Amino acid sequence: MTDQQTRSEAPELVLVEHPARRRGPDGASVEPPEPLPGVALVTLNRPRALNALSFALLLRLAETVEELDADPACRAIVITGAGTRAFAAGADVAELAEQTAESLAASPGFRGWDRVAAVATPTIAAVRGFALGGGAELALACDMVVAGDEATFGQPEINLGVIPGAGGTQRLARAIGKARAMELVLTGRRVSAAEAERLGFVTRVVPAAETLGAALDLASAVAAQPVEAVRAAVAAVRAAFETPLAEGVRIERDLFGSLFGTPDQVEGMRAFAERREPRWRAPGAVARPTDGAS
Repeated sequence: MTDQQTRSEAPELVLVEHPARRRGPDGASVEPPEPLPGVALVTLNRPRALNALSFALLLRLAETVEELDADPACRAIVITGAGTRAFAAGADVAELAEQTAESLAASPGFRGWDRVAAVATPTIAAVRGFALGGGAELALACDMVVAGDEATFGQPEINLGVIPGAGGTQRLARAIGKARAMELVLTGRRVSAAEAERLGFVTRVVPAAETLGAALDLASAVAAQPVEAVRAAVAAVRAAFETPLAEGVRIERDLFGSLFGTPDQVEGMRAFAERREPRWRAPGAVARPTDGAS
């Protein structure tokens, strides 16, 4: 598949459920169906190829996540892989083997990882099975990672005569430190979900069958929070990985101040003073200072 694949051919590469439904063991829907307001589920759908990240899939994934990011009813996005064998076993190596430096630089699909990382809506990777190479980089591009206890992570690009090229060296080093990142990148060694959690780039490890359900529950908890505060928090924490400390603190302070005067800030502090639970604005209603306090 190539970047030129048409949208009429591409939708099956990425499945979208919005609002997502609560899931039971092995991702099975619960009965009766229980929608999770504000939560979207995005599924990489190449199970026979272990959800390998072709340029067409990456392009469609980026488009899908950006469309959800622009939808005020979407407050959290879970990204997972179809089946139980892999989140994404890597980039499509057969496709990569045909590339040149020039074709990679010109490829809109190759920029898919960066586009996913750039959305303002918090993202959660639900990882079962393999998350290798580009798959690990996609998980690292998300804000949180919920992994099944059988999940395996790794950056094996060195074994192909290349290096991680979609943020792997940068995000991994920021997540676990220079020395540990060097070892994983230079040896291509795979790590278990338990080790990934110890190293610090996995949020939570759960029994394999509970992976998707746990990720959706986490997304639902995030989606229940005031939307502007959530987006500000996401931007502030990301700044910690992308800027010097002084700049990050400045960004945090500006974001903190920008929330004062919003209806949710007024409601949250009023609820605290009145010793009651806050009543946030309805899902999909973006708070603005001009709306007045409620």
